[in-house]
Amino acid sequence: MAFLPKLSVLVLNLCFWANFICVVSQPSALNLVEQEAVYNVLESINSDVPWRSLFPDDLCSSSAHGVLCDYFVLQDNFTTTYTAHVTELSLGYVSDYAPNPPCTPNSTLNASLLAPFSYLTKIFIYKCFTENEVPFPEFESLPSSLEELVFMENPALVGSLSEKVGNLTSLRRLVLSGSAVSGEIPDELGGLFNLEQLTLSRNRIGGEIPVGLKTLKKLKVLDLSQNELEESVPEPLGNLAQLLKLDLSYNRLSGKIPESLKGLKSLEFLDLSYNRFSNSGVPLFLAEMPNLREVYMSGNFLGGQIPEIWENLGGVVGLGLSRTGLIGNIPASMGVYLKNICYLGLDNNKLEGTLPEEFGALEYVNELHLENNNLSGRLPFSSKFVSKVGEKLKLEGNPQLCADEGLRIPNVSVSLRPLKMCNNATVPKSSPFSGASLVLLPASHFVTAMFAYGVCKTACQN
Repeated sequence: MAFLPKLSVLVLNLCFWANFICVVSQPSALNLVEQEAVYNVLESINSDVPWRSLFPDDLCSSSAHGVLCDYFVLQDNFTTTYTAHVTELSLGYVSDYAPNPPCTPNSTLNASLLAPFSYLTKIFIYKCFTENEVPFPEFESLPSSLEELVFMENPALVGSLSEKVGNLTSLRRLVLSGSAVSGEIPDELGGLFNLEQLTLSRNRIGGEIPVGLKTLKKLKVLDLSQNELEESVPEPLGNLAQLLKLDLSYNRLSGKIPESLKGLKSLEFLDLSYNRFSNSGVPLFLAEMPNLREVYMSGNFLGGQIPEIWENLGGVVGLGLSRTGLIGNIPASMGVYLKNICYLGLDNNKLEGTLPEEFGALEYVNELHLENNNLSGRLPFSSKFVSKVGEKLKLEGNPQLCADEGLRIPNVSVSLRPLKMCNNATVPKSSPFSGASLVLLPASHFVTAMFAYGVCKTACQN
């Protein structure tokens, strides 16, 4: 018996129980219009491959890895017909596990080539446009059936985001990352009500964050990092109740961090680092966001003292408050409540006083930056702690700190060199601390998938 899609079995069963006579036809091959359109797309991204001779038959039965089809039901009286259509196009070699059709440096893709694909739900393009400039397609020229539109690492992709979003009302993911696209984010993107992910990172997008994004009630990921965005963060963004990740880092945003963000009760990842926020202090409203796991605000002049807000933030694994103008003491409550912390950056501030004894009990820490403050007194760390953290324990630039002689650990290079022993003895030349390299490495974190957050989340699970 020839293969039929599983749905045909269901249709036959329904006909049997309803005492109807039904005719279920064999699935049809991909129609010639879409077949030719697939060839045209493949040839535009890599004309060096003889696509037509490699895949001369029905492309829904045998095709390059990134071309996927599905079968759709057409019911006519008592006859059920299955028609094949292309539903996904994934272009650009990613790995041996996903050997999509590879692109050449002179790849192009005219949006008109996509017009015949009226059932297309996903376009994924990775490292295809690297030399010759290719314009970002107008939204209104894309199939209205699209649910995912993903462009990653295409530095020669130019132009701007269209204000005419067309009929892309089914779009759930819009990802544009690592391109030369400029201009502003159109307010009209707020009309894509089904969006769950909006990632526009590492481009040249300027202007303000549009208030219209407040209507994206289903949004779970908003990543606008590493652009040229200016002005303040719109208060209405705090109404995106389902948001899990908000990344606005490495822009030119200014003013105060809006208190309305406390409305993001589901938020797990918040990165506002390296903007121009000022004089707002570490936001007290963080205490009202108990689902937070990573918080990064480094590189803004927040000022003030570290507040006592950590009791409800025991799930935090990454916290970056480097270069934020902090003064005063480090509260012991950070060591008491941040039991799951694995990255903590408090460096390059004006913190003073002793390190809380509770910091010595932070068993999951694998990166601790305290350098270039005015800290003093004895280190509360055990030899086991120093050995585990190793070179990612940063303490230089605190001349009044001292270390117990018992902290000497052979064959471990840690950045303790400016430290003296607590008995005022100098560090001997034979000590493993002598001549240790002082490497300043900023914490890095990036999103590799829709809900994969910073490096800390992975590190703490190892």
